[in-house]
Amino acid sequence: MIQAIGLTSNPRRELPPAVDDVSFEAHAGRVTALLGAPGAGKTTVLRLMLELQQGRGVTHFRGRPLHRVPHPAREVGVLLGEVPGHPARTVRGQLRMLCAAVGVPMRRADEVLEMVGLVSLRDERLGTLSRGMDRRLGLACALLADPHTLVLDAPADGLSVRESRWLHGVLRAYAAGGGTVLFTMDDPKEAARNADRVVTIEEGRLVADQEVADFARTRLRPRVAVRSPHAARLAALLAKEARATRRSVEVVPEDGNRLSVYGSTCADVGETAYRNGILVHQLADEIGDMGPTADWPPADDPQEAEVSPGPAEPEATDEPAPLPPPITVRQSRNPLRPLRYELRRAAGVGTGYLTVAAVLVTSAVTSVLLARVGHTPQPRLLAAWPQQFPLPPAALGAGLLGAVAFGDEFRHPALAADRGTVPRRLGLLAAKLLVAAATALILAILTVGVDAQLLYIVYGREAAGVPADWLSLGASWIGLMVGCAWAGVLAAGVFRSTAAGLAAVLTVPILVVPLVHKFLEGPSVRTAAGFSTRLREFVLAQWPFGGERYLAAGAQVITQPVGGALVLSLAVLLCTYLFTTLRVRVQSPF
Repeated sequence: MIQAIGLTSNPRRELPPAVDDVSFEAHAGRVTALLGAPGAGKTTVLRLMLELQQGRGVTHFRGRPLHRVPHPAREVGVLLGEVPGHPARTVRGQLRMLCAAVGVPMRRADEVLEMVGLVSLRDERLGTLSRGMDRRLGLACALLADPHTLVLDAPADGLSVRESRWLHGVLRAYAAGGGTVLFTMDDPKEAARNADRVVTIEEGRLVADQEVADFARTRLRPRVAVRSPHAARLAALLAKEARATRRSVEVVPEDGNRLSVYGSTCADVGETAYRNGILVHQLADEIGDMGPTADWPPADDPQEAEVSPGPAEPEATDEPAPLPPPITVRQSRNPLRPLRYELRRAAGVGTGYLTVAAVLVTSAVTSVLLARVGHTPQPRLLAAWPQQFPLPPAALGAGLLGAVAFGDEFRHPALAADRGTVPRRLGLLAAKLLVAAATALILAILTVGVDAQLLYIVYGREAAGVPADWLSLGASWIGLMVGCAWAGVLAAGVFRSTAAGLAAVLTVPILVVPLVHKFLEGPSVRTAAGFSTRLREFVLAQWPFGGERYLAAGAQVITQPVGGALVLSLAVLLCTYLFTTLRVRVQSPF
């Protein structure tokens, strides 16, 4: 059951609020339609209910506001606008990724695909779906966690008659199973045909809250639909006969050769056309719209409409009426299974695979050209890192993969399918950093391996030799790759942009490294020379398996200008990310 009380949006400069004091109920086991013309405020009402827009009021879902529900996706299934998701992701991949986000078994994706009739299109890309298939996928996303309540914004918009009937049949079956269904639409006839209760709003205010029978009696009236190539002549004859017999008949010309005749019957209209030799292509009874509801309820029967109970008008007192509580925009929850979600997000789009392939090809070509030119140290040759370049291709690729981890998610917010923006949560950040580090490690090993193999094939064993200090160099290489990937993740999470994440990676060698290098060369700064020797003196017992060597290699990475600059940048980005996360939590606590 849904209880919306006093929903009011914030004023828009000098304009009145888009929604003003709207209160209604949607009961379990029933289908409720929120009816209104385009621009009446229907979508704003839903956004206020779901705490996606600031304003005032409160909405209870089975007695609790949404921010008090532990797992909102399991309580409310939402469809607002287009289905959010990367256009290159498959239908099944999108649903399986959301399964990890809402914490349901992966087989649930196949179940909802069968429910909405998308089994045959499960391998299609989101960007290739038609309007009807997109609506079906949106309904599948809403049904994924088997919620008790469905809140859908214009679910049948743009659908054919057949698809619209199928959709409303599914909603009717869902309500028959005990669920609560609330959807918006702007067609009164469709609302009367598919809903049990109709809530009408106009210009942001509640006009009526009625059972469908009362709505049809007060808002709609019967008419005769006529289509004829001589529509104008038939309209004149019908009006002339109505005046002669003093009957209340209204003839309204429609688009094309169509007439809507109110106050008459198919028999009377057909006899008039037959007597005057007028060809008729269509003659049918319909239910028509009475038009705007400015004088709701109708003047001739003021008791027909059931006006929403809403807040009663306060009596004249010295104390002002209390305002509804404010609505604060809240971010969605962390994925219930963040690591599984992140793995499916990263592997579900070809961006990562194409980036890795491009990096390997570029590194291999660069390595061969550097070996041909000569005068390139062996470590840089294996890493395909020209001395004129601030970063090797592999490091740029790792940074790009890290930036895509957050940037694409903000651009195509799969996690926001039900409740707004992508969350800045530490669980999601940890999963992204872990996956980015693993990806960077694999890319680092593949790059060196491919470069060494190609150098051996082209120039022989000498060009592919392993440096003597391979341990420290390997630690530096892996640290550089992982650091660039993490810098991309953190920067994209802070600035919500893939381009900003990649820019942060490039900023380290171009801007931060010269500053750190200048700082380390200053006369008042001690260097870390001899760190490994002092480390052995500090640790009295030898570490098993030579563990002090790995510590020394890590310290050597940090003391290098690039390593120090990267560590400094990561620290700044991490602090910024944590600050923005804590600020959001303070502003909108759950």
